[in-house]
Amino acid sequence: MLLNQFLLLAAVLFCFGVYGVLARRNGILVLMSIELILNSVNINLVAFGALRDQVAGEVFALFTIAIAAAEVGIGLAIVLLIYRNRRSIDFAEADLLKG
Repeated sequence: MLLNQFLLLAAVLFCFGVYGVLARRNGILVLMSIELILNSVNINLVAFGALRDQVAGEVFALFTIAIAAAEVGIGLAIVLLIYRNRRSIDFAEADLLKG
């Protein structure tokens, strides 16, 4: 496959992710949109690494996957705390937690 096809796929995933972060109010959907953004970055890293016949793209993709796992753990903990306090995971109500 050509590099352009991978870049187009990554751009579409990135756009869907940015739209999800900006348009959604649900905490779980925002976290899923951030995962889409990180997956599009992984596709770019692997595609450019394969283009140059280097392993560096795959190594950086593994680091990105590790960061995504940590982000999910912390993000879900925050969403659960918001749900426990407000009985809703709507981020529009999260500004009420300001002290």
